[in-house]
Amino acid sequence: MKIVKGVFLILLFYFVGECVSYLIRGFIPGSILGMVFLFLSLHFKLVNPDNVSSVANVFTKNMAIFFIPAGAGLMANFGLLSKFWMSIIVICSVSTALVIAVVAIVEQKMEKKKEVEE
Repeated sequence: MKIVKGVFLILLFYFVGECVSYLIRGFIPGSILGMVFLFLSLHFKLVNPDNVSSVANVFTKNMAIFFIPAGAGLMANFGLLSKFWMSIIVICSVSTALVIAVVAIVEQKMEKKKEVEE
């Protein structure tokens, strides 16, 4: 019963995210909004983490399955990718460096805050 409840909650937040995405004309993808809503509801303790943990663990352990459609899409657009390969490499490199820097800064600030609280 717990697994069914977990699947229901995850799909509910996905559906709510898709509805909100439709209302804002797809500016932010519904799946992203659904994850944000689920995160916020877990953070503010509106949803018990035990209800979704077993389903979330199954999803994360089988994450490779979710990359198959993206890989197929890349192969279907190989001509376009080969035309702009240099731009794609530069953009991916810069965005990766920015993400690493932002995560490092946030982590340092969180560590300092943790030390001050102790």
